[in-house]
Amino acid sequence: MQFQPDSSSQDPVVVIGAGFGGLASAIRLRAMGYPVQLLEARDQPGGRAGVFERQGYTFDAGPTVLTAPHLFDELFELVDRDPEDYYELLPVDPFYRIEFPDGSTFDYVGDEDELIENIREFNPDDVEGYRQLADHARRIFDVGYRELVTQPFDELGTMLGALPDMLRLRNDRSVYDTVASYIDDERLRRAFSFQPLLVGGNPFNVTSIYMLIHWLERKWGVHFAKGGTTALVHAMVELFEDIGGELHLETPVEGIDVDEGRSRAVRTASGDRIPCQFVVSNADPSRVYSDMIDGEHRMWNTENRLDRIEHSMSLFVGYFGTDREYSDIAHHTITLSYRYRGLLEDIFERKRLANDMSLYLHRPTATDPDLAPEGHDGFYVLSPVPNNESGIDWDEKARPYFDRVLEELEERHLPGLRDHLTVDFCVTPDYFEDELRSAAGAAFGPEPRLSQSAWFRFHNASEDVDGLYFTGAGTHPGAGLPGVVNSAKVVEQLVRDRERPPIGGRRTEASGSSSAGRRLSRLWSDLEETLIPR
Repeated sequence: MQFQPDSSSQDPVVVIGAGFGGLASAIRLRAMGYPVQLLEARDQPGGRAGVFERQGYTFDAGPTVLTAPHLFDELFELVDRDPEDYYELLPVDPFYRIEFPDGSTFDYVGDEDELIENIREFNPDDVEGYRQLADHARRIFDVGYRELVTQPFDELGTMLGALPDMLRLRNDRSVYDTVASYIDDERLRRAFSFQPLLVGGNPFNVTSIYMLIHWLERKWGVHFAKGGTTALVHAMVELFEDIGGELHLETPVEGIDVDEGRSRAVRTASGDRIPCQFVVSNADPSRVYSDMIDGEHRMWNTENRLDRIEHSMSLFVGYFGTDREYSDIAHHTITLSYRYRGLLEDIFERKRLANDMSLYLHRPTATDPDLAPEGHDGFYVLSPVPNNESGIDWDEKARPYFDRVLEELEERHLPGLRDHLTVDFCVTPDYFEDELRSAAGAAFGPEPRLSQSAWFRFHNASEDVDGLYFTGAGTHPGAGLPGVVNSAKVVEQLVRDRERPPIGGRRTEASGSSSAGRRLSRLWSDLEETLIPR
């Protein structure tokens, strides 16, 4: 795509939020020729992919598993830039080391022959079952990723058109049930079903379409950005500014002005009003509809619908550095509790803080030693916990819970840990709710169960307000870096269909008008609670 220059006679497009979805959308809109202002509430870009710097350590605040690297490359190639001039991705192997309560360890690796041998050591009878499972995951990937991930699901007909493939691939079943239909060893069932937790889903509830994550990892591998995920964020910011985009930090948006059913301007906390051609929001759609748009402009996304959303779980994340290296610890380690289903029910359904825990231990210095002082290691440890609908008082619980996490790590992985700590701090669901402005402190937006995926998720084009689009974890295709970055592709397609070209030309309507879509949405709303009861 040939880059087009700015047109100074036009109002800008405003993008709210400089997370990965907002950055990717802003770059694509600039590549189309629109003047773009990217407004970020915080003092740094990245959203959930922010960074903490303490005493010579660099700690990624959020996502650390990078898959589908071509999605980032193509943003740079879109405007004739070489990605290698901006960032470097490093392969990670094993993808994950999974440790079970019985002391056994399973390395999920990229090499197929080695992976098969690792499975054989656990249960020789599961080798053929895994081959069939992997083929099933590939077929789901071919439909769910290649065909549907960048397809707008703003019209119900799109969802209905996808149903035959979804039924044929048994996407009515959960991820865990699908894995269990092929694999007998309970440890391997857990090893190949935990991945939905990476996008905020309970493997026992989430549709098996999320098995595509397994094949996505198999196909393109797992990577880490040299300098941390924050280095990739800053590479995207540099690109955006290189092509004429404007990034404004510490500029929270408090409202979107709507006139005659269309977004006309945004209002910032400092009192500025910025007229715009249209708005692309990387903010949590729940918060946008409830806090930024007057109720009179909302026919579909009313409080009644917002109150019915099942939010994803949240996260407790502890960050710490040590004055020694733990060279036997892999880059990504998953430590599973003796409970699996029961622990997930505590987190997702009962919303209580359990006594046991499953942990994800991230040791980025295994791949990039420069992220810590020489001879030191830097870590973060993540524990899935209930979102803030739980009522947990994290001011009271955070430090005792962190102490329990450190004790667990010292017993199972990091001998002498507490004698070698140099720095430690943590974030809780309150950070997601207050700092990142996520409804209920959910870490991944709506839980990606079938009734909240595709057409049932927040639409990329608002049904209520023309000229309002959504990108990021809360909308289609969902959370996780591939989903978030692909949501920018969906927005680009919708903008091409619905908005006036940036330099001359006439506005074209998408197939099916937005008003027709709203009528269909209201019709479906009448049926929704019957078909998909809470």
